[in-house]
Amino acid sequence: MTREPVLGRSHECEVLDGLLDAVRGGESRVLVLRGEPGVGKTRLLEYVRAQAHGFRTAHVASVQSEMELPYAGLHQLCAPMADRLDRLPPGQHDAVGGALGLTSAHAPNGFLVALGVLGLLSEVARDRPLLCVVDDAQWMDRASMQALAFAARRLHVESVAVVFAVRSPEEDPPGDTEPAGLPELRVEGLSERDARTLLRSVLPGLWDERVIERFVAASRGNPLALLELPRMAASVDLTGGFRLPSTQPLEERIERAYARRVGGLPRRAREFLLAAAVEPTGDPALLRRATDRLGLGGEAAQEAEAAGLVRIGDRVTFFHPMVRSAVYWAASVEERRRTHRLLADVTDPATDPDRRAWHAAYGAAGPDESVAAELERSAGRAEARGGVAAKAALLARAVELTADPARRQDRALAAADAAHEAGDPDLALRLLSLVAGEDLDDLRLGQVELARARIAFTSDRGSEAPGLLLRAGGRLAAHHPALARDTYLEVVDAAIFAGPQARDDGQRQAAKAARLLPAPHPPRPTDLLLDGLAVRILDGHTAAVPGLRRALEAFADPGLSPQEGLRRLWLICVTAVGLWDHETLSLLAARHLKLARDAGQATALPFALTMRCVVHVLDGELAEADSLAEEVQTVAEAVGTAAPIYGALFVAAWRGREEECVELSSRADEGAELRGEGVGPVVSRWARALLHNSLGQHREAAEAADMATRDYGSRLEMGIPVWALVEYVEATALMGSPERAADAFGRLAELTRASGTDWASGIEARSRALLSDDAQAERHYRHAVEALGRTRLRGESARAHLVYGEWLGRSGRRQDARDQLRSAHALFTSMDMRGFAHRAARGLTALGETVTEDPGSARNELTPKELQIVRLVREGLTNPDIGARLFLSPRTVEWHLRNVFGKLGATSRKQL
Repeated sequence: MTREPVLGRSHECEVLDGLLDAVRGGESRVLVLRGEPGVGKTRLLEYVRAQAHGFRTAHVASVQSEMELPYAGLHQLCAPMADRLDRLPPGQHDAVGGALGLTSAHAPNGFLVALGVLGLLSEVARDRPLLCVVDDAQWMDRASMQALAFAARRLHVESVAVVFAVRSPEEDPPGDTEPAGLPELRVEGLSERDARTLLRSVLPGLWDERVIERFVAASRGNPLALLELPRMAASVDLTGGFRLPSTQPLEERIERAYARRVGGLPRRAREFLLAAAVEPTGDPALLRRATDRLGLGGEAAQEAEAAGLVRIGDRVTFFHPMVRSAVYWAASVEERRRTHRLLADVTDPATDPDRRAWHAAYGAAGPDESVAAELERSAGRAEARGGVAAKAALLARAVELTADPARRQDRALAAADAAHEAGDPDLALRLLSLVAGEDLDDLRLGQVELARARIAFTSDRGSEAPGLLLRAGGRLAAHHPALARDTYLEVVDAAIFAGPQARDDGQRQAAKAARLLPAPHPPRPTDLLLDGLAVRILDGHTAAVPGLRRALEAFADPGLSPQEGLRRLWLICVTAVGLWDHETLSLLAARHLKLARDAGQATALPFALTMRCVVHVLDGELAEADSLAEEVQTVAEAVGTAAPIYGALFVAAWRGREEECVELSSRADEGAELRGEGVGPVVSRWARALLHNSLGQHREAAEAADMATRDYGSRLEMGIPVWALVEYVEATALMGSPERAADAFGRLAELTRASGTDWASGIEARSRALLSDDAQAERHYRHAVEALGRTRLRGESARAHLVYGEWLGRSGRRQDARDQLRSAHALFTSMDMRGFAHRAARGLTALGETVTEDPGSARNELTPKELQIVRLVREGLTNPDIGARLFLSPRTVEWHLRNVFGKLGATSRKQL
């Protein structure tokens, strides 16, 4: 097959040819072509489409004005593939169908839409390879870009190619609507030789060499500039005359050149071009209705096309996006408004109400309540299609058109909430600043303060958020008690994240305020949780246990609403840890994860996965925990966000992987410093303490555990800070300084005794035994072994056998010591807790025992991803289910399974 490369682009064409060849071979490829306007990215997209013989192709031409319309880009790409939607799992089918307006699904979650797009591209490519090209990707609407970039990052062996073209000047960093984190190819200007060749191709006859040199230098090798600069040059330039160099940027000079060309056209052609520039769909029928209203004949379109500025076919497209920009901005403000109003009039309100409202908004010369109300309705429809960012943009425009102060404030608050939810804190704060400058009543002022506090907590989980939330709650208390109580609970939540870095006593003030604001009757689960935590903060742990248990029961109720579960289950799981209630913790963590999965909430999922990961670690199921920790990373990679690493840190510490644990704990410290998340160093120091204890490095363990708790003062948060006391007691006792642990044990015993569970009783007895004299120690060791043996906490149970066996050995009871250490070693080995297993083995070796280490198994041959897939097959999941769980296409799952079968010699899923 003969391939004619684009002039001066042999390397770029070679890369694109290789991309197509790889996809023909069954792989998937993604590429971002990045370069300045006019450098030839679109020409390269045309090349790759022309070379895609045997491919099905899909094309998206993004338009800047459509950035506010949710899933406009995805509609261009996927609507022609809608016949394959039925092959997707139901949740993904409904989400994609709802995003495209093909089904009545309510509020499709963006994460499910993204998973559905991945599956849809994979299904379409089953028949023949698929090529998707996206031009001017920087202008794709945010919802579409998030979905498509997510899918592009997860493609592997589906025979799909996705090529983006992105305008990105060197001085501007990529925006959040661009395809970040994907392979890129920078498209630079042409070489001087190729620039001369291109220039001479459009300059007939002989030309002064100085003219050629001046044009080549001025264009910097930009092909569009080489084509357009000669047209804008004055006669003195073309004859080799002299003039001062232009100070205008190249892009501006080209756009001005287009504006001059447009200005030289007849009035009717200019009016046609303005209507085409204002209407981003390029729908010829719609433009015809508009031009008929203007009294323009068919000659207007013909003259515009003859000028080489537009192409008229199935769609009206501009020669280059800068032509559209030049046409639009060369018109006067009133001309643009008049054209927008005209297009609003001719747009069908039944089939395209959002675009009609959008045109009406930009056609308004001042406040207009009817247009603002229509924008508000459009924002509601955008939200129903999962376009939260579009909702924010539409409401923001509605705010500008609203004259009534109260209604303006309500819309601004709603727009700010939407912007915050969409991950655009800057827009949210700008909207709030509009409201803050007006005369607000206490309720709205409280809502503004609450919105600011939530933004602060989301963007920087540090010391500022608790105080901001507290102030907002106080403002809301007299006007919206339920919202105020929710806000006080958020204060407690924020303070847990801030950890020792919390700058004020926000929790105590929130607890006191909550007591003055009684719960409704009957109380919500959230109210029970707030009241219980308030008692713990003000009166101590023992007094709080009954109330907190009632809160646990309420959240464990099957009738709990998914909305309340998604908002509060993380905090109630922390509460279950604080009550040493493993059974309820396991139930609630599983429910939280299921809710997050079912809702497709990419923001909630990492927290739910991490908490479930903790439960698996406590149960000694490190393989399952490792799988979930890997999934946390997969979620973050898929959606392009920073991943919480606490789950992986838990696994590494319990496994005794020193290098990995230290590296992860350092990352936790660094991330906490960046985000102000003061709990991060606490978790990392506890992990190091547990690691060092597992390795028998008790002095280092004592130092790390002490650092984890020393900044908290008299009252510890539930969970990790309390666990650090356990590590400190063991470390100081085994390094020969039990007297140092007296205070730590006293604080620990206060918490365990009040809870009264086998978990709490076993931990207290094990810690007490380490500090007891020989006369009392054995009774406590035996109690610890029995109590923890009645739980599912296999790691803690094995540790009870371990320290009991070590004590027996020091006491000279060699056979009894061997029995306990063998039990510990067998448990630790079965759970792959290598640090503790080696510690038990050292104890056995010292007693003359020969210890055989685990030789490993066939699973060591599998990659982490293959291990994940095998575990999910064992759970009974189908390939589509596994793909949805791991954010892979079913075809990629099939590919991994073929590798697994080959490595393990298996021939069926049942054998796995």
